[in-house]
Amino acid sequence: MIKRKLLGQHFLNSKSIAEFIVKEARISKNDVVFEIGTGLGILTPLLCKNAQKVISVDADENLIKKAKSTFARFDNLVLKSGDGFKKKYVFSIFVSNLPYSRSKDAIEWLSKTPFSHGVIMVQKEFAEKLFATSKNRRAISIIATHALNIEKISDVGKNNFSPPPKIDSVILKISQNIVMDETLISTINNIFSYRRKTVKNILKQFNKQSKIEKRVDDLSGDEIVNLAKQILEK
Repeated sequence: MIKRKLLGQHFLNSKSIAEFIVKEARISKNDVVFEIGTGLGILTPLLCKNAQKVISVDADENLIKKAKSTFARFDNLVLKSGDGFKKKYVFSIFVSNLPYSRSKDAIEWLSKTPFSHGVIMVQKEFAEKLFATSKNRRAISIIATHALNIEKISDVGKNNFSPPPKIDSVILKISQNIVMDETLISTINNIFSYRRKTVKNILKQFNKQSKIEKRVDDLSGDEIVNLAKQILEK
């Protein structure tokens, strides 16, 4: 359990919440489901019931070994150990109780990975960052709202996990809006390191000219994305 805490993972222990997540994922027999964070497998067998195939990845090799034994009856299940965000699988639906330490990585990865829709569980504090507006926005807020359609569908109390985290979680329903280029994501992150500067001075850093005196906090999400695209123009 100590290792899982280091990985930022807390095991969901509520079957009713697991069933709710899978129901909201709207899985059909034509779908390939990708799950990051197999954990103790509370979601995995439920996913297998409706999907054409389920690919489940966990960073903990011991948990994957255990899952291979426990779920040997499912011939539509592929279990792999390692970093799921570095795997190159084709899938239509993404479902995950995300390790808290990897939530930002997950959103950036989903923003550049083709898929249809999914259901994820994240820390409440992180969800608030995704929906933040104006001066509370982070780069991840802009990336998420540009690439994805995100809807909060449920709150989940900390007591539904083992070990219990320090903060509650939320379940988010997501669908893809566009697939972003990795360089665009990187540039948006870079822009937020200059958030106190004006657009004019930001572009100056990249040998480009502008007369716009607005700061990053005064720009809309689309304007920030367009600024990033302007920086990337040859």
